[in-house]
Amino acid sequence: MAQRDNPERRGRLSRPLVLSAAVTLVDRDGLAALTMRRLAADLGVEPMALYRYTDGKEGLLDGLVEAFFEEVNERLRTSAREPRAGAAPAEPPWRAELWRVARAFAAVVHAHPQILPVVATRPLAVPVARRPRAWLQLTEHMLAVLTRAGFDDATALTVYRTFVAWTLGCLLVDKRQVVDDPDEPDVMLRLGLHRLPAAEYPRLRALVPRFGDYDDERELMAGLNSLLGSLPEPPLDAFYRGGAP
Repeated sequence: MAQRDNPERRGRLSRPLVLSAAVTLVDRDGLAALTMRRLAADLGVEPMALYRYTDGKEGLLDGLVEAFFEEVNERLRTSAREPRAGAAPAEPPWRAELWRVARAFAAVVHAHPQILPVVATRPLAVPVARRPRAWLQLTEHMLAVLTRAGFDDATALTVYRTFVAWTLGCLLVDKRQVVDDPDEPDVMLRLGLHRLPAAEYPRLRALVPRFGDYDDERELMAGLNSLLGSLPEPPLDAFYRGGAP
């Protein structure tokens, strides 16, 4: 049972603490479990104490997006800029930086898979200028990387949109596979694909081993290599010297 709310306890609350607790709750119990009452119980306060930091369930969903991108940006600030495994030494800095962003994004998705559907859909309901500051910072960083590399505005926006679409789509495909029987070691039985008539769905049945071998980071990077590697280099041979967000 939650402790009774009091000014001393309430004074220790903050928006980062509330959002961190919301992320923990969702990681533990799933997105459907996130309510003001459940969150207040986890924090040991009365539900009304939370309204100083968020305006209800909808605000908590926006807060999950905010916390997610804060973690992505923090990973970028602290990660070393090491060459991507298997990358050619002459790989353009702008592309290497996008790989770094993709890896940081994927790492946060792995840490908080229940939040990914909210991250993919929630910002679409909010005008760009009202999206979380952490989202704006990451977007500004990527566009700055592309602009400094020499891409014109239209091409930079196309590259950015291509990057976001593939990264989100690839990770969603991995995380949204519904497991029919999590304790079943056989891939076909675990995913319930044995229920599909072989005569009607021969290709799905034939690809069953691939479902079990899926490596989302490998697929993510392979797709980005294919999509972005086909782009011509920008006309200016600029060298990226900007910092991470």
